[in-house]
Amino acid sequence: MKETTRIFGIRTVIEAIESGKAIEKIFIQKGLSGSLFQELNRHLRKGNFTVSYVPVEKLNKLSKGNHQGVVANISPVSFVSLEKLVEDSQTSSTTPLFLLLDGLTDVRNFGAIIRTAECCGVTGIIIPEKGSAPINADTVKTSAGAVFKIPICKVNHIKDALFHLQTYGIKLVAATEKTDNLIYDLDLKQPLAIIMGNEEKGVSNSILKSADFKAKLPMLGSIASLNVSVACGAFLYETVRQRS
Repeated sequence: MKETTRIFGIRTVIEAIESGKAIEKIFIQKGLSGSLFQELNRHLRKGNFTVSYVPVEKLNKLSKGNHQGVVANISPVSFVSLEKLVEDSQTSSTTPLFLLLDGLTDVRNFGAIIRTAECCGVTGIIIPEKGSAPINADTVKTSAGAVFKIPICKVNHIKDALFHLQTYGIKLVAATEKTDNLIYDLDLKQPLAIIMGNEEKGVSNSILKSADFKAKLPMLGSIASLNVSVACGAFLYETVRQRS
């Protein structure tokens, strides 16, 4: 099973960026300087990378080799562009079903959602470039390998992705408790994108305003909410049920 690859050394990280590798996160030693570091900085300014400036002790724990003040995690999967993901869905014989994750941070929840999404025939998963759970060894394991079988797309801004989907006639359904509508009352047979939110805060208010529909699951017990991966499974399988 492929897992997250950790690389180290300024030149190595620069080469990974130039070759288009999917870099999850870059750790840089605080106070680092020099001409090679300046070259790395130029690459970082051009791209949209998650960078953390840390003490040298942190880098020593991450790498046993000569890290030169820089360590990076490379994703075990390659991401697809939003444009290709949507365009490919238009020529498919199945009705598009996208899944957008707004600020999901737990890697095990992420892996479980990926596994369920693959089982439900989801067209692709869309996540934000920043503030989202990484695809690491735990994600891969929890997904039971499904992470390698379903297209995953990273975007700079979720709202821009929503507008792009809407231009293709794809309706947006946000999972939220801030509604009286049950998921069972919606027509899920049309081209669709289901939006799931952060584990604690749910779908952000700005995203809720962009959604075409809001829906929730009935809660009959004393606990007010479900685990996000469980709720996502319920939403996806109701969609499968209606389309079957």
